[in-house]
Amino acid sequence: MGRVTRKQRWAAVVVAGVVVAVAGLLWFKPWALWVDETVNEALPSAPTTSPKPTTDAPPSAPATPSPSGPVTVAQGSFISHEHTTKGVVKVVRLADGTHTLRLEGLDTSNGPDLRVWLSDAPVKEGKAGWGVFDDGKYVDLAKLKGNKGDQNYALPADVDWSAYPSVSIWCDRFDVSFGAAALARA
Repeated sequence: MGRVTRKQRWAAVVVAGVVVAVAGLLWFKPWALWVDETVNEALPSAPTTSPKPTTDAPPSAPATPSPSGPVTVAQGSFISHEHTTKGVVKVVRLADGTHTLRLEGLDTSNGPDLRVWLSDAPVKEGKAGWGVFDDGKYVDLAKLKGNKGDQNYALPADVDWSAYPSVSIWCDRFDVSFGAAALARA
């Protein structure tokens, strides 16, 4: 076997540097910060069923009206954390009794591996609030559909959303909140 020349060492260093640079680019995805994904979903509507009249109820008994359409039961406004984030988040009860988390007018940066989380952590201003959402209990609802616009996320029937008073746009890759909103009963 021959000696490794200086030229061969430099070639190996350059190849290793290129591999590290490509891996870093794929991991960080810096181009995502300049590429917006806009989603404009309408609020889902559930089919309404009209109650059937019962013959055993007296005619003077008051009927209990059920909402015929979506009802906002909690809402909040986003504050910025790692990235400027604006918009409103709502928990909406649909006519069939299911709940949806709705983001309206969302405007944040795009990024790698952004998720929508319900969390039991309090929403804090500034850097103190950037990393608190994975400290306690949280529910990962889904991948963020887009960094701009209106979008809906079905809340699982087995999740008591009221036990999670905040919503975070969470970057799972870097464990940081882009922005968050405290939910208050409507």
